[in-house]
Amino acid sequence: MIFGRSERGKPPVEPVTLKILVAGGFGVGKTTLVGAVSEIRPLRTEELLTEAGRPVDDTSGVEAKSTTTVAMDFGRITLREDLVLYLFGTPGQERFWFMWDELSEGALGAVVLADTRRLEDCFAAVDYFERRAIPFVVGVNCFEGSARYPEDAVRRALDLDDDVPLVLCDARDRESVKEVLVGVVQHAMTQAARRRSAVAT
Repeated sequence: MIFGRSERGKPPVEPVTLKILVAGGFGVGKTTLVGAVSEIRPLRTEELLTEAGRPVDDTSGVEAKSTTTVAMDFGRITLREDLVLYLFGTPGQERFWFMWDELSEGALGAVVLADTRRLEDCFAAVDYFERRAIPFVVGVNCFEGSARYPEDAVRRALDLDDDVPLVLCDARDRESVKEVLVGVVQHAMTQAARRRSAVAT
């Protein structure tokens, strides 16, 4: 690329951008997931946990966690020259939920990360995307030492609709995260096709 034009003399391609949210409870691995796949150094808005936040930041199950996202995480993946994926990690604590409406504007879909040790922490995210008809995939982040449960048991515990994909993943592993994101895109495309078919009939 030379002075905004390609070397072949063609104007630069204006890429189509897709936006995916990464949501879930406090300490579930959202920041880790974004960092695992982002081609740029992720934008992070983490602050140290303090004594003042102890009454509202429940660290049971994640006692080693020392920071928390206070605005969002941001990462980017270039899929092709003309296709770029933006990842936005949402803050997990209830006091930051007012930001979700802004972050979800124009989103193709979402990943709801779940931790089987604290499954109730992702209920709010599941409810949020269901109410707004934003396609989402539940990714069960497989933490070391956490119990493994059958997919059907997790699905029942979260009261998920049958068509909501649920996958096991490792938020630290690039290939695992890529599979989750592919699942979000495929699910969003399937949902869009169903809506178009319903309108046509």
